[in-house]
Amino acid sequence: MNKTKLQGHTAMIVAAIIFGANFPITKHLMPHWMSPWALSYSRFAFGAIMFWALSLFVKNEKVSRKDMFTLLVGSMLGVGFNQTLFIFGLQYTSPTDASIVNTVMPIMAMVISFFILKEPITFKKSGGVFLGMLGVLSIILSAKITSGVEKSAPALGDLLCALSCLMYAFFLVITREVSKKYSPVTLMKWMFLFSTILTFPFGYKDLLSANLFTHGSVNEWMSYGYLLVCATFITYLLMPVAQKRIRPTTIGMYNYVQPLVASVIAISTGQDEFTWIKPIAAVLIFAGVYFVTTSKSREDIEKELVMSKSASESKELDRLQVEVATQQVNKDKRIN
Repeated sequence: MNKTKLQGHTAMIVAAIIFGANFPITKHLMPHWMSPWALSYSRFAFGAIMFWALSLFVKNEKVSRKDMFTLLVGSMLGVGFNQTLFIFGLQYTSPTDASIVNTVMPIMAMVISFFILKEPITFKKSGGVFLGMLGVLSIILSAKITSGVEKSAPALGDLLCALSCLMYAFFLVITREVSKKYSPVTLMKWMFLFSTILTFPFGYKDLLSANLFTHGSVNEWMSYGYLLVCATFITYLLMPVAQKRIRPTTIGMYNYVQPLVASVIAISTGQDEFTWIKPIAAVLIFAGVYFVTTSKSREDIEKELVMSKSASESKELDRLQVEVATQQVNKDKRIN
């Protein structure tokens, strides 16, 4: 492995671990210390402030009106709806279930790419989609109503987390072209700003009245700081580093790390319990993601067709050259 790829893998494994630990940490803050709206709006506002501050130290890029509209839609899908649905879902379900459901996102992105980007759906890809959806449904349908506010409606929580993944999958497809044109800082500063403005009427009151600011201990403040600095700002910087150095398929495989980290922390801290359905559902989803992300893309198929055509043309050229050489030899024989 060369230095460039090693940097990409390092960035991705760090991001995956941060995301995995974020599930139980965010769960710890809700609902006593902060409401889902307060947590969501905190991430939007903090991200906007940090990325705009960072943009002062990098080259300024002018975004066209058409691309600005794409960023507006992307901010609603990939930041606003995605993060809000995730946090609301996590309020009702366990960190382990939420992290397992979250791994289905690459499958959703592949399906959406078929309809919007005309990516082919092969037998391997469709089989992966079936396995992944079966795993998610097994978690949602087998969820039990338990005592306490933290897991009062697990099926609803799992469904909201799945919808969160769906929003992010649409985001990846819709913003695919603009992500090639602008730097990550430019993209994130506008999308976080749009999300902050759009959710202001819903989040600012909950944020100002949060119990964390009046009664929070050092432990809660550390959890809150982790959510903002690590799980919001740092991860959104690490992802582009990985995207430039390793293949998207490889990046998708790192989703496997998140449920493992989340499960270990959640079970060890008493936020969740180990049941037989969790590893079965995880295996189904992991297998589904593996089949989908390792199946051939439209670009792969087009490359194979070009190579096959080139090989055929080369063989035809060789055949013609042999035929011409043979005719010349026969002609020379007749002359002699």
